[in-house]
Amino acid sequence: MTQSVRKSSPRRDAREAERQELMSSLAHTRALINQAYGGFNTASDGDLIESFVFEINSLQARYNYLLRRVKELEGAT
Repeated sequence: MTQSVRKSSPRRDAREAERQELMSSLAHTRALINQAYGGFNTASDGDLIESFVFEINSLQARYNYLLRRVKELEGAT
């Protein structure tokens, strides 16, 4: 029996490493968004509510950026 050995290029390895890092960052950002929503849902002070709104918006913008980067990276393969 012959076994096919698939060689991966350094470029492919670098893209996969970047993809894994982006996926990890996405998961972390998603957890932070959930945490911020939890704080928002329990806050009663107006200033604190406002700070959670800004935090959630900021984290959602970061999440959208990371997601866009993953899609760009996957489109480059």
